[in-house]
Amino acid sequence: MSWQNELDELRRREDFAEELGGPERVQRQRDGGRYTIRERVALMVDPDSFHESGKIGGMAEYDENNNLTKLTPSNFVFGKAKVGGRPVIIGGDDFTVRGGSADATIKGKHNMCEEMANALRLPLIRMVEGSGGGGSVKTIETTGRANVPGVSGWELVVQNMGTIPRVALGLGSVAGLGAAHLAASHYSVMIKDKSALFVAGPPVVARTGQNLTKNELGGYQIQLKAGAVDHAVNTEEEAFECARKFLSYLPNSVYDLPPRGARDDDPNRQVDWLIDVVPRDIRKVYKMRPIVEAVVDEGSFFEMGRQYGKSVITGFARLDGWPVAVMASDPYSYGGCWTAATCKKVIKFIDMAETFHLPVVYLVDCPGFQIGLEAEQNGTIKEGVRAMSAMWQTTVPWCSVIIRNAFGVAGAAHKNGGRYCTRYAWPSGRWGSLPLEGGIEAAYRADIAAADDPDAKLQEISDRLNKLRSPFRSAEAFWIEEIVDPRDTRRLLCDFAETAAPLRETGPSGFMMRP
Repeated sequence: MSWQNELDELRRREDFAEELGGPERVQRQRDGGRYTIRERVALMVDPDSFHESGKIGGMAEYDENNNLTKLTPSNFVFGKAKVGGRPVIIGGDDFTVRGGSADATIKGKHNMCEEMANALRLPLIRMVEGSGGGGSVKTIETTGRANVPGVSGWELVVQNMGTIPRVALGLGSVAGLGAAHLAASHYSVMIKDKSALFVAGPPVVARTGQNLTKNELGGYQIQLKAGAVDHAVNTEEEAFECARKFLSYLPNSVYDLPPRGARDDDPNRQVDWLIDVVPRDIRKVYKMRPIVEAVVDEGSFFEMGRQYGKSVITGFARLDGWPVAVMASDPYSYGGCWTAATCKKVIKFIDMAETFHLPVVYLVDCPGFQIGLEAEQNGTIKEGVRAMSAMWQTTVPWCSVIIRNAFGVAGAAHKNGGRYCTRYAWPSGRWGSLPLEGGIEAAYRADIAAADDPDAKLQEISDRLNKLRSPFRSAEAFWIEEIVDPRDTRRLLCDFAETAAPLRETGPSGFMMRP
């Protein structure tokens, strides 16, 4: 006795699933310059590695004899695959079936995708388009009632943020629950001019009197500056490559350690031009990104969140193959001062480093928190305190290099001050409670006002104090541990990474990371 008839029926149902929303809707997807979900999965993962779960789940139609006539598949596809030889869980919305909305969703598939990643301790890649299984006003008609809002399975998303790397790719218009899934990630990418992200789309927002296009409301330029997403690229292929590279720096889960990469860049390589990079004139700025690129392994710096909180550069890199989390001040943005947005960016970044056991390297040039009315309106000091608290909670190895400025409370936030952290300073280092510039006029107001030549008196006081603030004076008192030749920075950082490697521990951090 054979079960071939049943297998034939299975293949027939799988053929229905392969048709997605039907030829017309598939063609409409492609005419819009977007791939279908099955094409996306094939492009993202290693060839022939995808094993799908729940392929034939969907809405079935039967004739009067109870024979299947049609199967409209669920608008969510997921399963296990490999990316760069490493196992991952991948799931994505099918916009060709009811625009990814709740009317065509089997919520159990969304939940099992998250459950699988959590239970197997594997990275999760979510490809989001539409509402991500969220609501639609038509749901009232199809169900005959209005639902009380609730997000089934969101506790799994929360658990995964503290357990596995979670990557989200916004590959079209994303709203509601889909927007929440895009935001609830360690790394997110949009497609320029083809993706949009919003709580509610233009037709809904128009009811408030705001008539906006998709890009005007939630295009990539809006969301990058808002910090809602980390990066935007021109094509879906580029988004897939970004996801691959991001995952290459991270372990499969918090129960593993990040893998060491190739060791094809001499850890003792000197960078001669660093001796001249910081101007003596403190009013002149310099470019920090070339410094970062020069001291890490060649071509290994992977920046995230470039358009948000711009006074601190954040990204992953490698030092003699060891993956590290890199922060670096950017003097071109507010002189390196921390804004409220910068503080929020720092919190998420160092929380991610702590979650996945990545040592932190911080190249410091911070003259303090942003000051002025805008800073006060944005609650900068409150966000700054949260950033400092996050830093003081870290347990991963930490190395700071003071490039130029370290002033005030924000300047103090260059390491976990409650435990040992490796720290170096360049000869260009300057630090204190506040910069001398501007502070002299306040502290010596009476002396300057009483002088016959106030400008000459100000210069005299400045010259005297500048000699006292020499980094060598601080080294005499052991307030700074070591002043180093900038050209040796790469060697010192590689030594730090090598020393830190056996100190890293696996397991969950002392807190559950939030988006």
